Amino acid sequence: MLDELTIENLGVIAHANFPLAPGFTALTGETGAGKTMILNALALLRGGKSDPALIRTGANELVVEGRWDADNWPGALETLNEAGGSRDDDGSIITARSVSKTRSRAHLGGRSVPAATMADFTADLVTVHGQSDQARLRTPARQRAALDAYAPASHQATLADYQQTWERLAEVSRKLAELTKEKSSRQQLAQLLTEQLAEIEKVYPQVGEHAELSAQISRLANSHALQTAVGGAYQALTGNTLTFGEGGSGDFGEEAASAIQQIDQAKREMANAVADDATLQPLADQLAEISYTVADLGSELANYASGLEADPAQLEQMQSRLGVLNSLARKHGMSADELVEWANQASVQLLDLSNDDDAVAAFAKEQAELESRIGQLSRELTNSRRAAAAGLAEAVTAELAGLGMANSSVQVTVEPTDPGPNGADLVTFWLVPYPGVEPRPVAKGASGGELSRLMLAIELTLANRKVPADQNLLPTFVFDEIDAGVGGRAANEIGKRLAQLAKLTQVIVVTHLAQVAACADQQLVVAKSEGETQVSIVVGKDREREIARMLSGSDDSSTALKHARELLAKSSC
Repeated sequence: MLDELTIENLGVIAHANFPLAPGFTALTGETGAGKTMILNALALLRGGKSDPALIRTGANELVVEGRWDADNWPGALETLNEAGGSRDDDGSIITARSVSKTRSRAHLGGRSVPAATMADFTADLVTVHGQSDQARLRTPARQRAALDAYAPASHQATLADYQQTWERLAEVSRKLAELTKEKSSRQQLAQLLTEQLAEIEKVYPQVGEHAELSAQISRLANSHALQTAVGGAYQALTGNTLTFGEGGSGDFGEEAASAIQQIDQAKREMANAVADDATLQPLADQLAEISYTVADLGSELANYASGLEADPAQLEQMQSRLGVLNSLARKHGMSADELVEWANQASVQLLDLSNDDDAVAAFAKEQAELESRIGQLSRELTNSRRAAAAGLAEAVTAELAGLGMANSSVQVTVEPTDPGPNGADLVTFWLVPYPGVEPRPVAKGASGGELSRLMLAIELTLANRKVPADQNLLPTFVFDEIDAGVGGRAANEIGKRLAQLAKLTQVIVVTHLAQVAACADQQLVVAKSEGETQVSIVVGKDREREIARMLSGSDDSSTALKHARELLAKSSC
């Protein structure tokens, strides 16, 4: 339910606050006062397109704000939570929309959101019926939707099943068409990948092999220099000479005291010193640790040296392997490691391409099954729509009788058409203005006034269909120009029917008819005063004067005031 609507700098309205209540609220006022700005404000709060032209002359920005009670609407609350919004202190949810000449902003529960998110939030909360909405009733899609809404829950389940099946059929058909269309090119790609993979698999490169070969080749090619360096380092540490190859030893220069010998000498000196000064013990310990480290280093150098031998045959073999890898990598325009990764990916792609025939067969089978299912569900939809059509036509005709169209009737036909996302039925609403006249399609033959009353009759019928309370709650209904082209007794009946609908949900009506306004539970008057638009709730004598103005154009006519008091007695509502 919409509890409150606030408008700033929208059209002719500088500032206006519309306190709204449950039941039936009528918005009245003289032409040009700004009543229809409410529709523009609601359009913005429903995520509609922003238009800087709506900004009040002289202002830089317009702002509209709505305060909602959405406790019974799980979808709206889910949208609020997903957006990270929160409730106000009183539990209500505030939506706001600001429009400047350069940008538009939307807020939901205190969080900035896209306009589409605001549209999702209000989708189930409010339904607006203006002249444009009446025009949409002329479309086959809206007429079918109205019939589907009237049909029983079993029909809704069948329709949902059909729509899901249709979506899957469209997806499968698309994939099948793509596979069939691209079959030749995919076969060529498979052949190319097969040849390239065969060439790569013949060489069989491994990740890291290129770097490892380069390192080994460098070591073998520089074995003599390495022997000299390692042998010299070993002799310096240990005082011993390493033997390489066929038992030969390296020439590492003049012998000198080794590092180990010197460290041992240092350890002995420190042991003597510690005996005289215990504070030197940490240094002695460090020296002992160095001794162990040097000894370990010597062992590691010896181990390295044991495998350090020149082998021209092995060097030549490694250089040959490295050349093959480099040649293959250059041919494919990537490094050796990248070539391995590409080959892995190409193998997976080739497997997918090789399964084309199996995929085509699987999709073709599923397509046939889905088409069969679509046919079955389509027939079920047609049967349930035809069964519901008679009931809808009868119920709407009964409502029209109460709206001053007692001689009119409605017919709803369901004819076959090409299958689509919602079935294979063309639903058409027909209006018979009075007996003996050929039915005429609502889309072509209904006048504006007839269409307004027909819309109200349909809404009443669908609203009654959703009672009892364990069904989904009804949204707030907003009607603009619902009484266009209507007067006299028909206006009384429209007021009665709107009051009847308001017993089930919140109804807000912008109206020029006193008979309609008199049936409202609350009446708001939009009026201009010294160039400013003001909104006020009228009760008692003030409401009598407003109803009198609507009747006669004057709020002080004794006759009009008497008639106004009679209307407000609500005996006719």
